[in-house]
This record gives sequence, C-alpha cells and structure tokens, in this order.
Amino acid sequence: MAFAFTFPGQGSQFVGMGKALADAFPSARAVFDRVDDALGEKLSDLMWAGPAEELTMTANTQPALMACGMAAMAALEEAHGITVDQAQFVAGHSLGEYTALCAAGSLSIEDTARLLRIRGNAMQSAVPAGKGAMAALLGASFEQAEAVVDAGLAEGDCQIANDNAPGQIVISGEKRAVEAAAGSAKGLGVKKAVILPVSAPFHCSLMQPAADAMADALEDVDMNVPSVAVVNNVQAVPVTDPIQLRTDLVTQVTGRVRWRETMQFMFDNGVDLFAEPGCGKVLSVMMRRALPDAKGLPLDTPEALAEFADLLKG
Repeated sequence: MAFAFTFPGQGSQFVGMGKALADAFPSARAVFDRVDDALGEKLSDLMWAGPAEELTMTANTQPALMACGMAAMAALEEAHGITVDQAQFVAGHSLGEYTALCAAGSLSIEDTARLLRIRGNAMQSAVPAGKGAMAALLGASFEQAEAVVDAGLAEGDCQIANDNAPGQIVISGEKRAVEAAAGSAKGLGVKKAVILPVSAPFHCSLMQPAADAMADALEDVDMNVPSVAVVNNVQAVPVTDPIQLRTDLVTQVTGRVRWRETMQFMFDNGVDLFAEPGCGKVLSVMMRRALPDAKGLPLDTPEALAEFADLLKG
C-alpha cells in the first residue's frame, strides 16, 4: 500500500493536543521537550492545559502543531518501526509544510520551532486588526471562486488563499473587498459564503511583511535535501532542492495553498492512503471530499498508530 504523510495547519489545534502520545511514548515526550527548549518556554504546558485563547494565538499554534506532528512520527517509529522514508511523499497544509520538511530531515526540530514562532508573530503583526478578512466559499468550483474574487477586487486586494477540496475554497484580503466578494457569491452560483473568525488575512498579498520576515529567517538556517519528496503548497509537485524550498516557503506566505491539487498529484502517482500525524482530522476530511477512492487516517493516538501499522502489514 502506497501512502503519504500529510501534516495539518492552523485550525487543528485543541487543548490536550499530543498529550496521549507524550504519555505513552518516551520518544514523543522528547520531541515536546526539544520544542520547549528551542523556544525557551513550556509550550507543552500550554498545549495540554490551555487556556485555549492563548493556544490559538498564531505564534503558539504554529510550533504546537509541528510539535504534535513530529511527536506522532517519533512514536510511530518507536512503537511500530515505521519511518518517514517508507512514505512515497510528504506534504503539509500551510504551516504543516514546515512539519513535512522537518519530518523528511530537511530542517531540525529546533530550527522548525523557531521558524514557526517567527512566522506566527510576523503573520499576526503584518496587517492591522480589522483591516483584513477571510471567507469560506462553500460549494464553489475554482472558476466560481475566481469570479467571486473578481467581484471583490473593485473594493481592494482579494485573492484565493486556500484551494482545499472540491467545494471548499477560502478567499482572503482587505476586509471591504472580502465582504464585497462574499456578498456577490450567491449571485455567481456559490452555495454559501461565510466570513471566517480569523485574526489576520492569511495567504494573500497583505502578508508581504511576513514573507519578508521569513526570507530573512530562512537565510539563517541550514536546509538539507529531504529524504522523501515534499509536494509543496506553491507548486503542488515534488520539490527537493533546498534553494527552491526556501524560495517557495517565502512565496507560500502570500500565495495560494494548492491543497486540492497536492492531494490529486499524490493520488495520481499511486498514493491510496493518506496518514495525518499530529492532531485532529481536518486533512482526512478534506481528502475524503476530494478523493473518495482513497483512505485518510489521523495519527493522533496510540490506537490510531497501531491501526496504521496493521494497514501497512495488510
């Protein structure tokens, strides 16, 4: 069975995330300790005890989700001898791409934690509060989403931020432009447009200050050739050259997350099992919507890891 590891992005976090893995596996606990040490604070305490409002701050959520993903990978190897090199591909949704690169050995856990703290702070501060917005277009084709964006552009910056799955597209930009776009959606054949309760307009041109910050930060870290091909957000095809990976991580901040195309590429190249290490099942739900003939499996508990190992023995 050909499989890929896919790592989630913002929105999958919850208080208690990763605790079951840390309690069951010393290797998972060690990952959380390494992240705490890299950041100089007990992020793991926040992850396991809250408060939720502090955990959902972008600067905390991003390294927390990476820590959970890497803890799941460590536990999978400890308990079942399964390593990243057995996967056909790895990929991650937005910040999850950093986890994918870390899992594939391109970045160290410590550098990834620090990069994601920088990324979270930079994305949060890039746009003044109240200036930006995001909206989900439910039941929209990509072409309909483009028409909705065009309707918003008369009011300001507006673009497709996430092409997640068939019928699930997110737009981002200046608040008045996103609101105008959302208001036009029904008239353009979209089932529903929902303004999202987010703290900033991610993956749009307004994030350019954050992209500049990441360009500087990425210059200061070592990046290796990943041991497994990374299907990245910007190109939706495998990228292994560290120079190109750096460039695309910067572009990703202001660019579209091409997740639907990423899943389709992996499926078209033989992947029929998508494992989601870390916490939650957001990507597994997207995968079922996009690829009903494939299987998605969250890897966030000891029982889920055992189920995955049994599937591979299959």
